[in-house]
Amino acid sequence: MTIGGPSDSSPSKNRRRDAARVKAKQLRVSQKKKDRRNKVFLQGGIGIAAIAIIVLVSVIIVNSIKPAGPGPKNMASDGALIGEGMVTVLTPALQPDAKPRPSEPDPTGAVANIRIYVDYLCPLCGDFEEANTEQIAQWVDSGAATVEIHPVAILTSKSAGTKYSLRAANAAACVANYSPDDFFDFSSALFVDQPEETSPGRSNDEIKAVVSKAGVSTARSSINSCIDDGTYESWVKAATDRALDGPIPNSSMKSIIGTPTILVNGKPYTGSLEDPKEFASFVQQALGETYSTSTPTPTPGG
Repeated sequence: MTIGGPSDSSPSKNRRRDAARVKAKQLRVSQKKKDRRNKVFLQGGIGIAAIAIIVLVSVIIVNSIKPAGPGPKNMASDGALIGEGMVTVLTPALQPDAKPRPSEPDPTGAVANIRIYVDYLCPLCGDFEEANTEQIAQWVDSGAATVEIHPVAILTSKSAGTKYSLRAANAAACVANYSPDDFFDFSSALFVDQPEETSPGRSNDEIKAVVSKAGVSTARSSINSCIDDGTYESWVKAATDRALDGPIPNSSMKSIIGTPTILVNGKPYTGSLEDPKEFASFVQQALGETYSTSTPTPTPGG
């Protein structure tokens, strides 16, 4: 009889094999649970990250949209009205969503009421300004006329992304608010070496330099902060929309269709923007249609 070793089908080897299978199954189950747990954590992390991004974007958007604030003082008509002695008429600030209060024309008809809607990037506005500022200032200073200047921002998208038109109009509103009697000079100074349309225009620092060059001496620090903060940009946008939507007060015009829009006693001027004598004749004619008197009146070239 031959004595041999343990059989391959011995109970102890079977038990080891069964134990190995059970262990492998436990490992597979454990790994599946771990994979599911990691997937949940990953999805949750992505969800949290997505929520965080949404919250961050929302905060940025909310912070970038300035709530509409009051308009500037001394522009309750959406324009600054300058009268005899180059003195700006004082008015309270226009509250958000409030309707502007049109300036009252001279009831006697003896004073020419000149109204000008300007965009500080508009080259045609620059042409009219260069040709007519001096004589308009003479008429207003003497009491023969008033001039009401309405800054609008139609060309905001025409300055290589810098929104110069909007920023310049805001600066004019800042000066009207803090140093109203300097408004006319500052508005005129913005047309000196006027930036070209489609150029970046002036930076805020360069606009503040114009404030200085125009001789503005009152509340310069407040004006500079107002320019940097864009304090009245919401008001400028609203005033621009009102001018474009109309109607135009004290006039038969339904709305402005561009700049400059120039009215004298409510009548639109459509003549040459570069001929001061032609404009003076129009002003004299507009006055002659409403009165005849010996009081000082604008005269061609005067």
